Amino acid sequence: MRIIAFVGMPASGKSEASRVAQRRGIPVVVMGDAVREEAKRCGLDAIDANIGGLADQLRAAEGMDAIAKRCVPVIRKLCGTADTVVIDGIRGLIEVDCFRCEFGDDFMLIAIDTPIDTRLKRISGRKRSDAVTSMDSLKARDEREMRWGISEAIASADHVIRNTGKIGRFRRDVEFMIGKAKQSTKER
Repeated sequence: MRIIAFVGMPASGKSEASRVAQRRGIPVVVMGDAVREEAKRCGLDAIDANIGGLADQLRAAEGMDAIAKRCVPVIRKLCGTADTVVIDGIRGLIEVDCFRCEFGDDFMLIAIDTPIDTRLKRISGRKRSDAVTSMDSLKARDEREMRWGISEAIASADHVIRNTGKIGRFRRDVEFMIGKAKQSTKER
């Protein structure tokens, strides 16, 4: 079993990396979906302020690893049918610690590094209700995620993919890293 997690600032390429994995038949657990599902259950509109605020509330009430803990049973269930599972959207070092504690050496963290101006272009083109459209709102979202410990999580990554060029290059880099992760599982 191999658990590959992607971490990066908003619009860095985590979702695209996850799509690369999905095209290879690897199931993906999107951590933000756990928050969006909770928002729906609470009757909240899925806008950035609500989703971010709810994520803050969950972390304040249940601990900074609240979202990760909600994802662990889903990941374990998928591991029953797949040899590799991808996690999209780690937001803090405590979440990384939770996954490392749960999955040990089977867990690999890959950071995606993308400049803020590139991220703004990408995020403003999203069709999601929680997308931001200005540099100020992206910086505010970055600051919220930094409060959750995303900078420390990125710094703790086992590998880094720089996402600064063409999409095809990025996809090849992700393919390479997934292959490397799966190979290192076989070598153990």
